[in-house]
Amino acid sequence: MSTDRAAAWAHRVLPTATAAHVTWNWTIARPAELTGARRELSRSLAAVPLPSGADEDDVERLLLAFEELTSNGLRHSGAPIQVRVDSCDGGWMVDVSDALPDRPPVPAVDRDPALGGLGLHLVARLSAAFGWTADGARKHVWAALVPAG
Repeated sequence: MSTDRAAAWAHRVLPTATAAHVTWNWTIARPAELTGARRELSRSLAAVPLPSGADEDDVERLLLAFEELTSNGLRHSGAPIQVRVDSCDGGWMVDVSDALPDRPPVPAVDRDPALGGLGLHLVARLSAAFGWTADGARKHVWAALVPAG
């Protein structure tokens, strides 16, 4: 994987989901709530039409990105966090926001993978676009995922 791509968690405006078909929202304060939200998202995705060209592998990539961004938010930004997933024609947008706008996401650099902390690198690899922005009192860390097919 290109280190440049994963390290480029640049300050970028949060894209607006165009023609969102379904939106899911959670307020999460504890890891157990993340587990429940992931299960709820998985069940919900099974009950709605997927974006054009999406398959089960794309759903698994979305669930992994959702879990990584949300767990990073809980671990590094203080709870509670707000999580939003928009489903639209082109794929999905995951937006995790917290009340620490002055603390940007920082990908691990030169860390032994056995020590963990590589979630932002993984999300960068799974996503078509990613970044973070602050809108006053909140920071948003986001990833856009599109079907691989």
